[in-house]
Amino acid sequence: MISVIIPTYNEADNIARLVAELGRAAPPGAVEVLVVDAHSPDGTAAAARAVGATVLLAPRAGRAAQMNFGARHARGSLLYFVHADVSIHPDYAATLPAAVAQGYAAGCYRFRFNSRHPLLRLNSYGTRFKGIMSRGGDQTLFITRALFDELGGFDERFVIMEDFELIQRIRRVARFHIVPQEVVVSARKYETNSWLRVQLANLTAFSLFFLRVSPPRIARTYKALLNYR
Repeated sequence: MISVIIPTYNEADNIARLVAELGRAAPPGAVEVLVVDAHSPDGTAAAARAVGATVLLAPRAGRAAQMNFGARHARGSLLYFVHADVSIHPDYAATLPAAVAQGYAAGCYRFRFNSRHPLLRLNSYGTRFKGIMSRGGDQTLFITRALFDELGGFDERFVIMEDFELIQRIRRVARFHIVPQEVVVSARKYETNSWLRVQLANLTAFSLFFLRVSPPRIARTYKALLNYR
């Protein structure tokens, strides 16, 4: 079984669509969908339940903490972490187990944005490469339960960059696979901020991460550089 784990906060506009996509693309009984909600006031939990997801109310907010909480309740031998504003690839239920069978204990998809902005196309093209700076949680992340438990899951000190930090640890002990297919990622951060502003914020966060600056300071700096809707 694949356990799809979706951390949410105020994602009522996206969650029903995503849960429905996940269900349509999987044979009966092959996938469980766990929505781990941080007590959203906008009705995210109710919207997820209405389309058949199992909803868990996280005792602690933050993607890393929510995803770890979901993993503790998951029944599957393969964990698949997905952000609520992503559109998954329709072959995921077959592709991910096939990657594990080929010897990959973890990996992600390439992505493209739901935007025709030429610079966002450039960003999307970069996700086909193996460098750590081409990675991100929006690409969705799959990992075997055994490896996830061995690594101790996500580091909950990280409010952002939690995916990058885990992928670094994965690559020290296992083969990491980039699936040669795409998921579709929301461009809403770029619609609220300019392309350049987001790139500068990303570069700043990466620089602080590699300089081993404390996770709370990375998060504060990143959020101060961007506008949020």
